[in-house]
Amino acid sequence: MEKEITLESIIACPNCGHQKEETMPTDACQYFYECESCREVIKPKQGDCCVYCSYGTKKCPPVQNGTCNC
Repeated sequence: MEKEITLESIIACPNCGHQKEETMPTDACQYFYECESCREVIKPKQGDCCVYCSYGTKKCPPVQNGTCNC
């Protein structure tokens, strides 16, 4: 049985708190994200592969399906 992958995640800027729903890439981890409110470029927390794993409501698709090689 295939796992159901969620592509939408609400990412919250750690600098200003702005939140936005984004569609995550399915084949890669996103290392940088620019907040549309304060323009801060955020990076993942140490130990996380991408900004969605650090600041999103859902982990990135590669982590969800167990294929993350980061």
